[in-house]
Amino acid sequence: MKFNSLSVIGLGYIGLPTAAVIASNKIRVKGVDINQDAVNTINQGKIHIVEPGLEAIVKQAVKEGYLTAHTETQAADAFLIAVPTPFIGDEHQPDLKYIQAAANAIAPLLVKGNLVVLESTSPVGATEKMADWLQAARPDLSFPHTVKQGETPDILIAHCPERVLPGQVIRELVENDRIIGGMDNTSTEAATAVYKMFVHKGHCIATNARTAEMAKLTENASRDVQIAFANELSMICDKQNINVWELIELANLHPRVNILQPGAGVGGHCIAVDPWFIVNQNPTDAKIIHQARKTNDQKPQWVMEKVEAAVAHIQNPTIACLGLAFKPDIDDLRESPALHITQALALKGYDVLAVEPNIDTLPEKFNALENIKLVDLDNALQQADVIAVLVKHKAFICYPFEQTNVLDFVNARSFNEVYTRL
Repeated sequence: MKFNSLSVIGLGYIGLPTAAVIASNKIRVKGVDINQDAVNTINQGKIHIVEPGLEAIVKQAVKEGYLTAHTETQAADAFLIAVPTPFIGDEHQPDLKYIQAAANAIAPLLVKGNLVVLESTSPVGATEKMADWLQAARPDLSFPHTVKQGETPDILIAHCPERVLPGQVIRELVENDRIIGGMDNTSTEAATAVYKMFVHKGHCIATNARTAEMAKLTENASRDVQIAFANELSMICDKQNINVWELIELANLHPRVNILQPGAGVGGHCIAVDPWFIVNQNPTDAKIIHQARKTNDQKPQWVMEKVEAAVAHIQNPTIACLGLAFKPDIDDLRESPALHITQALALKGYDVLAVEPNIDTLPEKFNALENIKLVDLDNALQQADVIAVLVKHKAFICYPFEQTNVLDFVNARSFNEVYTRL
């Protein structure tokens, strides 16, 4: 199967790198996003997000004419949907409105032989819903769920979840294995052909759409459970007057133990979100997954309580919060516990100095808060009464903190071995 042109719907942290990597393989890619500023930036050969190595690839792909960005969906041989899947309300009900909007935008352009791939992390059954929306908009075409077994549908549909790490997206798009879940065998084969055009080192592994959807959720739920164990352990060790970092180093000497590092909570668009899709669909059975989510969601409150206890004896204290991103060395603030902690402390009336070396301005929601400023690390250390290290950015690791009032929630002042070998 040959696909000469692709359309990537959604040019954010996943969609833009995907579009750029595909285009770098001399394949015509038409990126689509509702953000006019992002579209203009990309068409200038620049990027609107931070991702190492991405800008050079975008610049070259745009220059050679293989990558263009648009606000309106463009006709193509294959469509890759990489749009957000947020929640509705406090019950964490998945909101598929962006997927539905993408389907509605694609539908008028579909012709026989087109492939539609959903990359967005989604609850089980979302790909089937997308197929229903496409079929309702285009009753003149057949789809995998509308043909008899053995027949080839007009439009092929698959789910292929993204599984890349921010900060390493370019490399992982090429090297990581991809799970290809078609709604029928022909769709799986077609999607495999597309991904093999740019997944040069990883393998393309075939399954069905529902299993592919659940695989991504399972990967992140597993990580969430492991992090929850570490976060719970850190709170227990605090009460027991035990250095949790030393404890984990010692426990991990066991050949079959690999405890992760605790932190200020869990953030981002994957681990902090995806497990809720499982819990929402399986509220009775997903007990461990649900408890892990609650444990990790509660950790920022515990961090805040430790910070407030540290400044309780200081009149009009200034607190420095080191790090706002959801993980080290990126600019992504989505679902960030560090961001939540920093904002919450400011809302309580504390003077807050935010240090985030990967951004130039604070988010808009901070505009109404006059008691929070974005400063560099040196200024924060000079002015703050208490310093809370919330993200393990390279700039903070092993920094020679001279202050004794440092609350290090991520072991930024670590060294390789905290135990003594005899």
